[in-house]
Amino acid sequence: MKIQTNRREFLKHTLLGVGAAAVTGCETFIRSGKLFDISLAQWSMNRQFFGGKIDALDFAKVSREKFDIGAIEYVNQFFKSKARDQSYLAELKKRASDHGVESLLIMVDGEGQLGHADSAERAKTVSNHHKWIDAAKFLGCHSIRVNAGTTGNGSFEEKQKLAADGLRQLSEYGAGQGLNVIVENHGGLSSNGEWLAGVMKIVNHKNCGTLPDFGNFNVGGGKWYDRYKGVEELMPYAKAVSAKSHEFDAGGNEVRTDYLRMMKIVLSHGYNGYVGIEYEGNKVDAYKGIELTKALLEKVRDQLS
Repeated sequence: MKIQTNRREFLKHTLLGVGAAAVTGCETFIRSGKLFDISLAQWSMNRQFFGGKIDALDFAKVSREKFDIGAIEYVNQFFKSKARDQSYLAELKKRASDHGVESLLIMVDGEGQLGHADSAERAKTVSNHHKWIDAAKFLGCHSIRVNAGTTGNGSFEEKQKLAADGLRQLSEYGAGQGLNVIVENHGGLSSNGEWLAGVMKIVNHKNCGTLPDFGNFNVGGGKWYDRYKGVEELMPYAKAVSAKSHEFDAGGNEVRTDYLRMMKIVLSHGYNGYVGIEYEGNKVDAYKGIELTKALLEKVRDQLS
């Protein structure tokens, strides 16, 4: 992994400050000398897309014209029936190109449980995801984001093996297409950083990684996994990062997550890629929430540069 000299100096001091592990082999993209670039997750405007106020084809346009963000993360729910529609995908790709916007990944939901206890159902789920890998490749993405959902009454370790089996199968297909399969902490066992990091170790495939989300650490039963510990555990495998936001104080800081502390953890692992805005709050509208999240990420980037 190639890192600029000033980046090495930053890492040396940051590692001391946060007690992080040594720089790992996580995915890195050095762009314009910045510590990281900012992308926009389509889910940030989910109410607008679900409500028909924005057409999914206009996502790139909105990202560029409203927020001057040049990289986007799609959500399959907004074009669920279009995975194999070449005309639709071609138009989606053209509009991104027309606005100078890079397509990074597709977040895939609703295609089954990759860690299903029944091997036939697990294989069916893997097959269900193939079309989204194909679509992501067509759009020029580097990854699809999936969920490590499990079923059955197996133990902690048994469910790790089930999820790893499904992910390994899918990652092998992705590798053949030059695409990564990345897993988000997205509820249940996957929101336990130790569990998901263990799954990654079992999968042990270069095309399989994580998408650490700053906020998705609700493990159920009213219990929360420590978000800083969780991101620390998932960053060694990260190929994307999701800056979840909900609410901001008068100073523009996110009230649930200390972004400065969190980004020190992210960067301490040698990550230079995109950090995706994913606003899920309701105190301000989606556009304002995205603007506040972007401003906070830019402020933190300036502080750490």
